[in-house]
Amino acid sequence: MNCSSGVMIHTDRLNMMAGAYPGQIRFATTLPPAKKKCGARVISVTSGKGGVGKSSVVVNLALALANEGERVLVMDADVGLGNVGILLGLRPTLTLDDVFNGSRRLSEVIVTGPGGIRIIPAGSGGDRCSILNPRERLLLMDELDAIDEEFDVLIIDTESGISENVTYFNAAAQEIVVVLSPEPTSLADVYALIKVMATRHGERRFKVLVNMVRDSDEALEMFKRLSQVVSRFLDVSLDFFGCIVRDERLVDSVRRQRAVVELHPRSAAARCFATLARTLRSSPASQSVKGNIQFLFRRYFEEIPSMRYV
Repeated sequence: MNCSSGVMIHTDRLNMMAGAYPGQIRFATTLPPAKKKCGARVISVTSGKGGVGKSSVVVNLALALANEGERVLVMDADVGLGNVGILLGLRPTLTLDDVFNGSRRLSEVIVTGPGGIRIIPAGSGGDRCSILNPRERLLLMDELDAIDEEFDVLIIDTESGISENVTYFNAAAQEIVVVLSPEPTSLADVYALIKVMATRHGERRFKVLVNMVRDSDEALEMFKRLSQVVSRFLDVSLDFFGCIVRDERLVDSVRRQRAVVELHPRSAAARCFATLARTLRSSPASQSVKGNIQFLFRRYFEEIPSMRYV
């Protein structure tokens, strides 16, 4: 582990990336499974801008984790413009909108995707206000708490950018994965997101995933560039999570509304996702409660008045 100007750069997993092309870091060896714990591990996947493949990362990582034996729940938190169902060719008749308007329980809107992953779909193209109000936030926490023990991992697919919803879901998760692409604009926007989460919400640790790269060398270069920028102004810890290589099979899977892990399991991109899943399972989940109330940690706090249906 190397440290520089307040930014802790964790490099213990640099050799766990999928090796698809010459010059890449070697393919990961099999890692021991993580010990099970009570309740779900809550991970938000977020990005500073759109177009970096964040939702594709979410669905493929979820399926890769399911292939490792994890019980995975994905929540599409892009309220009003959900993409998770579209990427998997699903057409849910019920969404989070039905939970918020009081007509359905959360357990009733969950749908099953490939590999047995479960999905909480967001509305798509609706005209509801996209910012969750306090009542909706408490209701969602209450409903997630009710199904906590049914899953090992909850992955939250946030909106892109730094809206109030994005910062709320990131602050509510135990772990934050920021998705970066090899573009200057992506680097600038990810820095802006990390800055907001650090200065306004007290977040101090982020996992960095570099998507759509030529090889792992390019991914490491982007990670180093981000680290250098962050280290000048912020006191945070950046953990290099891994990368996803640019792969036409992934483009094909998006076009066909399938997960590349399912459609092309031997492809370079699918091997990257398999490596990420093993890396995640081998690393312990954060057990500390952050300064804000987190999803699935209600049992540690004073009872909150129920927001269930009346």
